[in-house]
Amino acid sequence: MKVENIFKNLNPDFNNEISEILFSEKNIRIEKIISTGQKSPEGFWYDQEETEWIIVLKGKASLKFQDGQRLNLKEGDYLSIPPHLKHRVEYTAKERETIWLAVFF
Repeated sequence: MKVENIFKNLNPDFNNEISEILFSEKNIRIEKIISTGQKSPEGFWYDQEETEWIIVLKGKASLKFQDGQRLNLKEGDYLSIPPHLKHRVEYTAKERETIWLAVFF
């Protein structure tokens, strides 16, 4: 066994979002995502086959759902997005990194 730290190797790229798979098995994938002002392209919607559970560990972000609902997320906020619930990232903080933990199952 090896102990890792979610905040290790935080080298934010202020031009690109960084995604790192921390764990993956048959029906589950856990990712660390570092955003620095990135958001979904205009007109793009995530429409995923699996459930996505996310938590904002650092920073802040905003999600928009196709039905018009908008959720503003701050450190410690989490939610579960069911399969095929179309959503997009509307905002992530530019002044510092936003660190997400996303669990897909």
